[in-house]
Amino acid sequence: MGKKLIVFGTVGWMIGISTVILFACSSLRHILFQSTAFDLGIFDQAVYLISQGQPAVSSFMGYHILGDHAAFIFYPLALLYKIYPSVYWLFAVQAAALALGALPTWYLARQANLTPQQSIAMAAVYLLYPVVFNINLFDFHPEAIALPILLAAVWFARQGKTAWFCVSIILILSCKAVLSLTVAAMGVWLILFEKRRLYGIIALGVGVAWFLISSQMIIPFFSGREAAAVGRFSYLGNSVTEIAQNLILKPGLVLGKVFSLDNLGYLILLLAPVIWGLSLPGMAPLIGAIPCVAINLIADYQPQKDLVHQYSLPALPFLLLAVISSLAAGKGWLQNKRAIILWSLVTFFALAKFTHFGGKYLESLDTWQATQEAIAQVQTKGSVYTTAAISPHLAHRQLIKLTDANSPQTDLTIFDYILLDVRHPGWASNPQFASSLVNQVKTKPEFKLKYQRDDVYLFTK
Repeated sequence: MGKKLIVFGTVGWMIGISTVILFACSSLRHILFQSTAFDLGIFDQAVYLISQGQPAVSSFMGYHILGDHAAFIFYPLALLYKIYPSVYWLFAVQAAALALGALPTWYLARQANLTPQQSIAMAAVYLLYPVVFNINLFDFHPEAIALPILLAAVWFARQGKTAWFCVSIILILSCKAVLSLTVAAMGVWLILFEKRRLYGIIALGVGVAWFLISSQMIIPFFSGREAAAVGRFSYLGNSVTEIAQNLILKPGLVLGKVFSLDNLGYLILLLAPVIWGLSLPGMAPLIGAIPCVAINLIADYQPQKDLVHQYSLPALPFLLLAVISSLAAGKGWLQNKRAIILWSLVTFFALAKFTHFGGKYLESLDTWQATQEAIAQVQTKGSVYTTAAISPHLAHRQLIKLTDANSPQTDLTIFDYILLDVRHPGWASNPQFASSLVNQVKTKPEFKLKYQRDDVYLFTK
């Protein structure tokens, strides 16, 4: 018992230290004005509005937050904003959720009768998987909350804990509509290979039902359009239904996209951190990863083919389960803790984006002080027009929009504040557009220049 507690304590320390590191990194990135309106500003504004009892209509998107991904999880998150409204709650929740995934990973390893040292190694494999660190840096995404719950759901199914399994499924589906496909695939795996028919039927049935309800009813109702990601599969159709039909009826359209160097590179990146532990006897859990990986392979959208963004996150639990199954069967290239952790460290240092703190994230340091001072002078909840990088710092209001060179704002008089960084105009903008915007605002009698320093301009009504 004492040895078991020591091992569990080791995992606890790993989780605690990881939580602190992840929270510190995402917070520092935000402080350096590297977070953006898409997606942090959108989610922060929505959670803030919910906490204030107002409709969660994102002014960045122009529709209700449930029209984005049917993510009901934002409503319980808003309770934290009632304590104190701060975007750092989102960073803290995300960091804790990502780090906590190591706990069910360890439990699943012990459940599979891996040695205590191998189980600790699997917890380390999870924490050092590059996408865990990278998604933490990329603003906030609610599917991060679902990651440890997916792993826990498998453990609950294997332990026969029906009520907890059902609660887990509900929480997973509340994080993002597309996770319903992962839940359904997990159900197929539970039925066919785990012989947990009740749990598999629940997951499959609820997953399919929620996909249909969310994609055909909730998202169109709240957004007035198809799901946001449909445009990434435009070669297959213009709606979820049309895409699904063409996947079946016109497989040739898909094959031309799937077999490409981009997809080969993506699969190498995805599998490299765990390739040492994959073997034929342990492949069954990968059924759960099929929807996530397949969507990324057929998407006509490059960010879905890397380990920088959130799109590969739902595949991770099943990659880990496959490795655990292989180790339990005595398979895999590596068997001892030291070798496993060393491999994970090598792939982490090769693929994790911690190097951004020494380069990319310091690019706007020359206007940092001026931007901070300008933001401090936005002292009301009035409407704001600003850059993608500044907007997440001012999202706690009903109306805020970002400067977009491709879609310029036609009526500037709807804003109470216009805050621009000409030197670093950020995503969707450029210095020429920002300069012309400054000159345009200067000619409008409704606005006065309240602050100017280092090419940072704040205009107020």
